[in-house]
Amino acid sequence: MLTLPTQIAPNSSTSMAPTFLLVGMPGLSGAPSWWTLPLIAVYLLSALGNGTILWIIALEPALHRPMHFFLFLLSVSDIGLVTALMPTLLGIALAGAHTVPASACLLQMVFIHVFSVMESSVLLAMSIDRALAICRPLHYPALLTNGVISKISLAICFRCLGLHLPLPFLLAYMPYCRPQVLTHSYCLHPDVARLACPEAWGAAYSLFVVLSAMGLDPLLIFFSYGLIGKVLQGVESREDRWKAGQTCAAHLSAVLLFYIPMILLALINHPELPITQHTHTLLSYVHFLLPPLINPILYSAKMKEIRKRILNRLQPRKVGGAQ
Repeated sequence: MLTLPTQIAPNSSTSMAPTFLLVGMPGLSGAPSWWTLPLIAVYLLSALGNGTILWIIALEPALHRPMHFFLFLLSVSDIGLVTALMPTLLGIALAGAHTVPASACLLQMVFIHVFSVMESSVLLAMSIDRALAICRPLHYPALLTNGVISKISLAICFRCLGLHLPLPFLLAYMPYCRPQVLTHSYCLHPDVARLACPEAWGAAYSLFVVLSAMGLDPLLIFFSYGLIGKVLQGVESREDRWKAGQTCAAHLSAVLLFYIPMILLALINHPELPITQHTHTLLSYVHFLLPPLINPILYSAKMKEIRKRILNRLQPRKVGGAQ
């Protein structure tokens, strides 16, 4: 049974406390060893799958194209995100370590949100890439040159860091007047900001970050797919429509996998909805842990070039030209 930190009274005001208290998976606090194995399995499979994508794209010159470069960045963000989550998740599962130092909490918060915004930004870049390839096939090579790809990559980096690097410095000096109990098994900036006083500042900044990244990106992504759908309607060949659709299937699946749990989380936060903490926590785990696990499977299954190159690399090579 968790207890609130004793150093803060609910109505008092103080500077950043030395620790935060994390909440584990509801109903599993009595059996931490049971959910350790799934967590470790999810991490190892995510690292293996995304590592394979990184390995094959880096080694194969034929895959050094814009679409595959964005897939490379997506795998980097997936590995980074799941790695940032694991310290506190495994700490709670293995040792029941619900207390985390404030400095470590803020550091984890930055990494989680940087890689989340990176994933959202890469998914947006991939949708633009597909829209240009299908809607403007003749101009595509001239539009997405290596220089343009480099600028897009830099813009993604500046966007991720610019939105979230100020947060730990600002939150570290904010006064806190509520018990420092977080509602997840990891540190998220809306969770930490709601404990600060005045709460309005934290809520306003959180809303700005959400709208500028997680709110804007899916709108632009679905707008891109609207353009793609409009172009495909004018294609007479059923085979050509099928091929074009297949190139987008893996990406659209990754988009839905990433955004649907996030949208559901935003909806169930409404105070009038009778949603249990179990449901909220489970959706949070699905939002953060499932995309890094499933994305490599989606792209390996749906993208013939990726699958073919991986299989070729894994096949034993003949020695000395033996028949």
